[in-house]
Amino acid sequence: MTDTLSITTPDDTQSFQQTVRGRRSYRGFLDRVVPDDVLAAVLQDAQCAPSNCNTQPWDVHIVRGGKLTDLSRILHAKNDAGEFTGDFSFDMGAFYGCYGDRKNAQGKAYYEAMNVMREDKDGRRRAAAKNLSFFGAPQVALMFMPSFGDDVRTAGDIGMYGQTFLLSLAARGLGGIPQTSLGFYAGTIREFLGISPDMKMLFGMSFGYPDDDAPGNRMRMGRVPVAESVHFHD
Repeated sequence: MTDTLSITTPDDTQSFQQTVRGRRSYRGFLDRVVPDDVLAAVLQDAQCAPSNCNTQPWDVHIVRGGKLTDLSRILHAKNDAGEFTGDFSFDMGAFYGCYGDRKNAQGKAYYEAMNVMREDKDGRRRAAAKNLSFFGAPQVALMFMPSFGDDVRTAGDIGMYGQTFLLSLAARGLGGIPQTSLGFYAGTIREFLGISPDMKMLFGMSFGYPDDDAPGNRMRMGRVPVAESVHFHD
């Protein structure tokens, strides 16, 4: 006997094309918690993400309520003190060529949406620190993973889980944003939540009901033509 997976298409979700082309990163959320049944459906969708040898290496921690408030306070304090405890390196200056250009264009668009000028260093710091307030979202998903070899393939699995999570949110009219910056405080978060040191944090995702009036949601980044990224060999 073989196991079968029953697949249904709820009336309240968008089509795949609407979902994948309409998904965007939101930087402002309403103070409205995602209902447990909706979150359970999103997590079930994300659980179907592919992974190397079906290892399913994602270890996801959802933080909300008073715990989220306390975590935000601690992260702001660590940021102000310059105490970073990331598990993986990250260098903004490492992006070169067109990749650096795209990174710079995204930063420029965000700060302009926040009405922060380039020379306003304090304003830029305040805008960046909104990551540590989860952009007002009342819940965040923190993505941890075990360490195998050079971690590259495991991190790829976590990325596929995260994308599936984001698409499931988008299909239900919700939104989220992947945040590399939360990973800069992996040690602090691990200690605060009592997570095993064997689990390494890659990134987090604030999510919920988007606030259409939030300044950070005024921008929307485009994509380069497919021909710039895809090469055919016949």
